[in-house]
Amino acid sequence: MSDSEYWFCLTHRAVEGEDGCRNQDRLGPYASAEEAGRALDKVEERNEEWDNDPAWNDDGPGSGDGMTDGTPDN
Repeated sequence: MSDSEYWFCLTHRAVEGEDGCRNQDRLGPYASAEEAGRALDKVEERNEEWDNDPAWNDDGPGSGDGMTDGTPDN
């Protein structure tokens, strides 16, 4: 790790350097403090992309509805 790495702490809702909270409580590393500060925005953007990605659409066949080919699994 270098001095130029930053994390976003989910506990404190703040940007931290290497000597911050434990890794399981933060997102990163990021190359800049500004990028780390946008961590939650980035998460929201990615979630929106994945929610609208047809390859990951939970409403279609194979979504846990018991039907993968148009017929019930039982």
